Amino acid sequence: MDTIWPESLPKSKGPKYTLVADTIRKAIDNNLLEVGTKLPPVRELAYRLQITPGTVARAYTILTDEGLLSAEVGRGTFVAPPKAPLLDDVWARQLHLRDDKYEANVSLFSPRLADMGQVALIRECMQKVAQSDPRLFMNYPTRDAYKPMRQAVVDWLSDLPLGPISQDDIVLTHGGQNGLCLVFQTILRGPKPIVLVEDLSYAGFRRAGELMRAEVIGVKMDKWGVDPSAMEHVLRQSAAQAICVSPEVQNPTGSHTPLERRKEVVEIARRFGVQIIEDDCYRMGDARAPSYRALAPERGWHVSSISKILTPALRVGFAIAPRERSVDLRRSAEYGYFGLAQPLAELARLMLSDPRTRQIAKDVRTRMGEYVRVAVNALGGFDLNWASDVPFVWLNLPSGWRAAAFSRAAEREGIQLRSADEFALRDGRAPNAVRIAMNGHVSLDQFEDAMQRLRRLLDNPPEQISV
Repeated sequence: MDTIWPESLPKSKGPKYTLVADTIRKAIDNNLLEVGTKLPPVRELAYRLQITPGTVARAYTILTDEGLLSAEVGRGTFVAPPKAPLLDDVWARQLHLRDDKYEANVSLFSPRLADMGQVALIRECMQKVAQSDPRLFMNYPTRDAYKPMRQAVVDWLSDLPLGPISQDDIVLTHGGQNGLCLVFQTILRGPKPIVLVEDLSYAGFRRAGELMRAEVIGVKMDKWGVDPSAMEHVLRQSAAQAICVSPEVQNPTGSHTPLERRKEVVEIARRFGVQIIEDDCYRMGDARAPSYRALAPERGWHVSSISKILTPALRVGFAIAPRERSVDLRRSAEYGYFGLAQPLAELARLMLSDPRTRQIAKDVRTRMGEYVRVAVNALGGFDLNWASDVPFVWLNLPSGWRAAAFSRAAEREGIQLRSADEFALRDGRAPNAVRIAMNGHVSLDQFEDAMQRLRRLLDNPPEQISV
């Protein structure tokens, strides 16, 4: 221990406790302090370094919180063993809802991500945020303060075909739904604007439109997404200002829109002066084709988040406007909510900048793919649309089942899922189909048991005849 300390601390602009903590941290990294080494008592080290005992105690506390030191009552402070692997299987410790018939009710209502290390990473980043400059917790956010976070988003999205983007183009949002509302606020004009959506689509499109007092019109779709001829037909009869699409992962069917179809949509949008809003929140894997922002840089708007690949709990998302509309989108955010809370933005920056995060995202995708395979093994004999990197499957029900009746029957079996009706407009028609989301919060065995329960229901449709 004597070899790492000078007679006094060198002059530094930062707080002395951080200098003490940094010195110990570096000594541990360089193996000058080995596991089990006992550190000097607080008062002894304070006397030697000519600082207050409180300064030393605070440094010890920081390193103990980080897991580098361990404090044992009555014995002292020691260099702790290396931390356990980042993965922390918190879900294995959770209590499940129980009933008399099944060990656990299983919600397949919305995707629930498996924890592949993101929980421990969030905790670690939270500790770093807690030790940040106090001004982070005491001031209103400013545009310049978000530059590091916006750049972290640009780096995070660097493998996507979005066209040219810089940190000035990124607007931070409270999740994807907030991003959609923000884009609507920026685009829509007039007392009764019109927005187009696919016949079956994410209900959040409709909700965002309603908030803007917009009329939402459904457009016929096929297995590749919005039907171009139907889109043109609707546009000839209405003055729609925007169309909402999910070309990478269509929600709820799980299909994707190939490049040629996207080009057709762009050509029609240009002829009718329509903006294209792309919801990319459900994509977990690589993009299969250029985004609408890349194909139509003058009218393509992009909304994404970390909810379906890392965690939905933080409510962190991103919205990107066409380059000439970036200022308008940024102004909508600043006038609406100033921006993300600075501690939250810093937490997200630390996460997205951490070299482990991309591997965690990859591991999440792989793990969720294991649940998809279980679902396909159980239900693959039916009309099932699926992909290994999409956290839900779309099941067209066999003859004898109606979507609402099947959903009720599944709930009686302890399984909650979504009927196609929930994705259709109020005056639209929905097929007899259900969306089954993957639940990474339960074990694969529990999930397989739920799939087998659904399989038994599908094999035994009701035989009631109404007169």
